[in-house]
Amino acid sequence: MAQARIGIIGGTGLYDMEGMTGIEEVHPDTPFGKPSDSIVLGSLDGVRLAFLPRHGRGHRLNPGEVPYRANIFALKALGVEWVIAINSAGSFREEICPGSLVIPDQIIDRTTRRTGTFFGEGMVVHVSFADPFCPDLSDILYRAAVEAGASVTKGGTFICMEGPLFSTRAESRLYQSWGASIVGMTVLPEAKLAREAELCYASVVCVSDYDCWLERREPVTAEMIIGVIRQNVSTSKKIIKVASQLIPSRRSCECKEALKTAIVTAPEYIPAEKKKELKLLIGKYVK
Repeated sequence: MAQARIGIIGGTGLYDMEGMTGIEEVHPDTPFGKPSDSIVLGSLDGVRLAFLPRHGRGHRLNPGEVPYRANIFALKALGVEWVIAINSAGSFREEICPGSLVIPDQIIDRTTRRTGTFFGEGMVVHVSFADPFCPDLSDILYRAAVEAGASVTKGGTFICMEGPLFSTRAESRLYQSWGASIVGMTVLPEAKLAREAELCYASVVCVSDYDCWLERREPVTAEMIIGVIRQNVSTSKKIIKVASQLIPSRRSCECKEALKTAIVTAPEYIPAEKKKELKLLIGKYVK
């Protein structure tokens, strides 16, 4: 199967980029089912990229319905080491206004119904997640956003809520009181699974609204979000183009060895079927 070093998870329009060559679609299967959609592979200025529409083409999947494990596993199987996530979110700060970008560095998990690990079922793994976004990739994305001329904030806490409904005013005010910067529905369990798969993962968050804490503004609507996302597609493409040239050939961060000291279960007690199923992830540690 064709390989790519960099994966992009976001909207369906991102892979329609000027200068892309050698475009092909692949339809991988994984132990966790099929990804959200086919994956589009192509080369941009000599760098192989893999594009995956998180919600499927036509935006068919709710945030809680996205097959996150299949998505991350499929990208890993294609040889991806770096994952650029394009997300949308509401802002809790007046200075982080709709139309601007955030490169977050922390997450608070408010999801309730999503499977957030590849492991279990006879295999216990506890991966460090203190810094949920790869700092090296986050730095690259911030530099790329600045070069692309975007209004961008570096750092901030992303509240990931279950959805698909938006926040109540009480929830919005609570999250703001926690010091969070933005709220959205899709950065988890993506970031957790990417860390378990030893991938570098960072997010470019497109701010679409002020959630509903700012009462002098209209409460957030789907129409409002979709409109801002469409406006940000062009900026996201510029960031991807610049970032793909800044990403180094070798990784020096801790993401690449996240499982090294995280596997708790003794190898002889890990079920044979689990070893086989997860060989792509654990093969270099468990025989």
